[in-house]
Amino acid sequence: MAILQLKRVGGRTTFRLTRPPVSGVLRPWLWLVCLGLAAGTFLVFCLGIGIGDYPLALPDVIRALWGSGDEYSLLVVRELRLPRAVVALLVGAAFGMSGALLQTITRNPLASPDIIGINQGAGTAVVGGIVLGLGSGLGTQVLGLAGGLAAALLIYLLAWKRGVSGYRLVLIGIGVSWVCVATTDYLMTEAHIYQAQEAMGWLVGNLNGRDMDYARPLALAMLVLVPAALILSRWMRTLQLGDETARGLGTPVQLTRLALLLTSVGLAAFGTAAAGPVMFVALAAPQIAQRLCRQSSPPPVASALTGSLIILGSDIIARQLLTHTELPVGVVTGAFGAPFLLWLLARANRANVA
Repeated sequence: MAILQLKRVGGRTTFRLTRPPVSGVLRPWLWLVCLGLAAGTFLVFCLGIGIGDYPLALPDVIRALWGSGDEYSLLVVRELRLPRAVVALLVGAAFGMSGALLQTITRNPLASPDIIGINQGAGTAVVGGIVLGLGSGLGTQVLGLAGGLAAALLIYLLAWKRGVSGYRLVLIGIGVSWVCVATTDYLMTEAHIYQAQEAMGWLVGNLNGRDMDYARPLALAMLVLVPAALILSRWMRTLQLGDETARGLGTPVQLTRLALLLTSVGLAAFGTAAAGPVMFVALAAPQIAQRLCRQSSPPPVASALTGSLIILGSDIIARQLLTHTELPVGVVTGAFGAPFLLWLLARANRANVA
């Protein structure tokens, strides 16, 4: 028979379940923020589906999602607009959770897949495939996934020195990132004009033309990677205390860091393969979620919801900003993300001075 025990310790409420043996700290504010983020994400998800040449009111969108409504509304919602919104939702969640894991294991708020070279490695592989005629359309998913994983493996091997520290991981990742950027720039100079146009449309981060064929591989990957991240999260807080303290508390530091890194890289690589390297989402979403939830480190679930909200909202802006043109979503996230990065750098500088 399962027994739930609650105890108040140091201003926090802890719980312990006998079967299965699970214990932890109850964080009502964290769950309240997650519920609010989930409600906001669903609202923006429906608003984005309702925007277009054939506008739909929010109740009509919700009815169509549930399978009711007139035939034309069902066609517009479920066949034409829903796939793009699903891709945006999943990509945002993947980037947000990936950034949360990476910032936790490196203990660096500036660490994210688009800063340390994972996204850039995916971009180099895709541009190389387009220039050499090895892939286009859905083929970019395979190339992007392979490039992101290859860049992560290279970073890990170069950072290894009787283990991997977060500081070395970030520094070497930045170096690998610029090598990939230089390689991509060279490949772009060798490409034909139509190849360069196709590559640039992917490199900036784009949701235009995305359908369920782009969403399915990412959804299947997240069915595996998200539970893995949640299981590993029990050791994430001890890593925040430093390697020596974490070892003293019984945490297998290097094994845990490797598992979290592989999970983060997998989420970022599959997200990049689906929509391209959408910049700054993996950087900003965990930091926003951490401040909303009042946590000492980025919470994975809240970061995923924040990432989805950012991309869904940015996609609405990208589609509505210009009258006759739909901008790539990466243009909007870059415009908002660059000032956020400068703010993080200034804040880190003030903390170091203090």
